[in-house]
Parts: sequence; C-alpha cells; structure tokens
Amino acid sequence: MVNFSLEGKVALVTGASYGIGFALATAFAEAGAKIVFNDIKQELVDKGLAAYKEKGIEAHGYVCDVTNEDQVNAMVAKIAEEVGPINILVNNAGIIKRIPMVEMTAAEFRQVIDIDLNGPFIVSKAVIPGMIKMGGGKIINICSMMSELGRETVSAYAAAKGGLKMLTRNIASEYGEYNIQCNGIGPGYIATPQTAPLRERQADGSRHPFDSFIVAKTPAARWGTPEDLMGPAVFLASDASNFVNGHVLYVDGGILAYIGKQPQ
Repeated sequence: MVNFSLEGKVALVTGASYGIGFALATAFAEAGAKIVFNDIKQELVDKGLAAYKEKGIEAHGYVCDVTNEDQVNAMVAKIAEEVGPINILVNNAGIIKRIPMVEMTAAEFRQVIDIDLNGPFIVSKAVIPGMIKMGGGKIINICSMMSELGRETVSAYAAAKGGLKMLTRNIASEYGEYNIQCNGIGPGYIATPQTAPLRERQADGSRHPFDSFIVAKTPAARWGTPEDLMGPAVFLASDASNFVNGHVLYVDGGILAYIGKQPQ
C-alpha cells in the first residue's frame, strides 16, 4: 500500500505564519505530522500560532531569521529538544522585490538572494546532519516558475529561484545515499491575499489586465489555490516519494507546458 502518512514525523516549515507555508503545514498536520514553524518577528509567530490553533493544530513557533546561521542552528537544536528531531524541512520563507533591474540597488538584489537562496542553504545545512543520524529525511524547497522563466522586474527573485532549483539538485546528489530526498515545488500563480489586488474586478466589471493575462496563459484557465499545493507537498514529504529525488514539481495549471492562446 502507498504510504502517504506523516504520522510521528516532525515537520519544520519556514515562514509559515500565513500563506502558502501555512497551507502546507496544515496539510502535513492533517497527515499526522507535528508542526514547527518560524518567522522573523514575534508578532508574526503569535499570529501563526493563533491561526493554527483555530484549525485545531498544535503548532510550535519560533522567532528566527533564516539568513542568520547562529539563530538557525540554535532553533534546530531547540526543536530537537522540545519537539523532536526534524524529519521534514520545507524551505518556504522568501521575499520578492518587483523593481526593474537597472533601478535595483546591489543591496536590494543581495537581500532577495540572501533570504530566498542563502536561507534554504543555511537551514538545510542545519538539519541534514540530524537526518543522516536518523537514517533519512525529506527537504522540500519552494521554487517558482521563475526557476525556469524570466519576467520584467524580478531579476533578483528569478536568479534566487533558479539557484534554488540547482541547490535542490545538488542536495539530492550529495545526500541521496543517506536516504535524504530533496525536491522542489514550483507554484504557479496562486490566489492568496497578497495577489488579491491583481484579481479585483475593474470599475466596469471587467477583469484586471494581469488577471486576464494569467488566466489566458494557464490551460486550467484559473489561478491556483493554496489547497492545490497540499497534495503535492504531502507526496514529497511522505514515503510515497522515496525514489523521487532532485525533482521540481511544478504546480502551475500547465503554464510551463503552454505557449498561450493565439491572438484573435
């Protein structure tokens, strides 16, 4: 029988106070995992703890900056002591800055790379020794369609997510022999509170131009939902994916397979 159960596993999902990280952690909890998450400020951790409690999930929250190696190491040690060794890691914490490349400062570029690429490196590095000791583990990196595609104003984000795709492959290459599977999920355009302004109807009742653009580019003809990511995440976190390694699973409604509609 295929085993999708996460019973007894400890799952760390970074930046999971809300949004996609919260949805994935909720799916893991429903599959039996103990949930641990971090955020950069206490108020965000508190907000996350309240949201999990509302769903009947007993989550454990920690204040930690994923770009700070000392803080990450201390958090991983604390989780092992208070909850248990980490079996599943989801590198979800990330930011995007939409700035044309020639207007973007090097400091802004570095900040995106630091959080979106160095962060996953630092947190993965902190949990891998424990996974080796336990005889295996699962690492899921939240990549993006920008791991494959470019777009105006997202040079730093695309560079970071392209790098994260290759870090995913390299972790799989380096630690696959220890029964560690490292894969990525590449979400398409997901309907979250952050993207809500792009989906608001115009004054005349028509779609927002970006909304029309995304729906026309997506064979599924809709935005994704956080729930669309739950099944793929549970698959990659469970024993069902034990021979899947170094793969990025794009959950994009078919955008990457599609050239788009011919203009009328």
